[in-house]
Amino acid sequence: MSQQIPFHRQITAQPEVVERFGDIHPPLNKQAAVPEANRCLYCFDAPCTTACPTHIDVPRFIKKIASGNLAGSASTILDANILGASCSRACPVEVLCEGACVMHRYNHAPIQIARLQRYAMDSFQATGEELLTAPRGSRNVQVACIGGGPASLACAAELCRHGASATILERQDLPGGLNTYGVAEYKLRAADSLREADMIRRMGVEFRTGAAIVTAEALEELESEFDFIFLGVGLGAMQRMNIPGEDQKGVLNALEFIASYKTGRLRELSGTVVVVGAGNTAIDAANAARRLGAETVYLLYRRGEREMSAFDFEYEHAKQEGVQFLWRRQPYAIRTNERGRLLLDTVQVSEVDKSLLPISDSQYTIECDYVVPAIGQSPFAQLVQELRRIELRGGVIVTDPETGQTGNSRYFAGGDCTNGGREVVDAVADGKRAARAILKIAEAAYA
Repeated sequence: MSQQIPFHRQITAQPEVVERFGDIHPPLNKQAAVPEANRCLYCFDAPCTTACPTHIDVPRFIKKIASGNLAGSASTILDANILGASCSRACPVEVLCEGACVMHRYNHAPIQIARLQRYAMDSFQATGEELLTAPRGSRNVQVACIGGGPASLACAAELCRHGASATILERQDLPGGLNTYGVAEYKLRAADSLREADMIRRMGVEFRTGAAIVTAEALEELESEFDFIFLGVGLGAMQRMNIPGEDQKGVLNALEFIASYKTGRLRELSGTVVVVGAGNTAIDAANAARRLGAETVYLLYRRGEREMSAFDFEYEHAKQEGVQFLWRRQPYAIRTNERGRLLLDTVQVSEVDKSLLPISDSQYTIECDYVVPAIGQSPFAQLVQELRRIELRGGVIVTDPETGQTGNSRYFAGGDCTNGGREVVDAVADGKRAARAILKIAEAAYA
């Protein structure tokens, strides 16, 4: 068998991108990490642990950092969250663990949980140590995980830890899902996401990349090969604006835009960029445009500042990056001028009985070089429409919240395709929960 090339070596970081996308929260060194760990009160009923969807024992891993036991600290994190390295970078900790820190009660800064977690995980990865798993195949159960994002990675890793056989099928060339292709580079580098996938592959998970499962026939083949199937397919394509001209050159949806610079296809920008939308992905795209060199970046949103769905800290970050905000303005067409630049036609709107109505004589055209729609993803229903006894509600897959099992007893699901689009850590929790349910069913079947 030929030696497999590590996933993280299959992607080359571009010097221009590395220079422009420095860490938004730089890593701690030992001299900073140990005093920070010693600030922790090690609460016995730690609200930070409760606030984490994967329930990492935060006081325990921090205390081990304080005592110099970095291997034990990393083990504590990985026992709860196999993607602990990615989550330490990408989680919105301000509204999760750090937001729940008891230090807030005393008007002190919260413990820097995410940066301490990253410190432990970076140390673990630097050692090259492997995670202990049961012998592959010691559990007589075969599971296919469709999609290579966080939910499937967590499900497959948990299965292999307990001796089951797990195979991830990913339509892209590289695994990791949005961690690899969709999270802003200043939060999580593609190579760091892929290092976790490499670790999970070394645990015994099989990866089949470039494998798109979109037909009933392909699903039937999987059903004949595997005992259970986990659906971690995420959401579908970015929603279209449905306005004339949106197929013009220079119009690139936010996820394509972010993937382009993370994979080295796009190295710099110039001129003016307009991002349409006001969620966290829109903020990431706008910040990236600034860092790639765009002189002017507008974020255009049809509603007001209070209605934006992005986290407050993301909004503040965007303002610091120099992003300019245009509120209550809606695009209605995209044209080009004689020089080939884009002309984004917009109109001011007001809300009347929950409907947005154009204001007379408020049309305004923005001359720009790029338009980046970031108005959400469509629920990914194409695949599950082929499945029997799997219910969709509001475009997402209905599952048992305790197990992730669908109406079809052989199918489980987790992540964005079941929750409509939440955080990486939520997908990890879903995948791990489903894996444990599968193992329990398999154990009962062979008891």
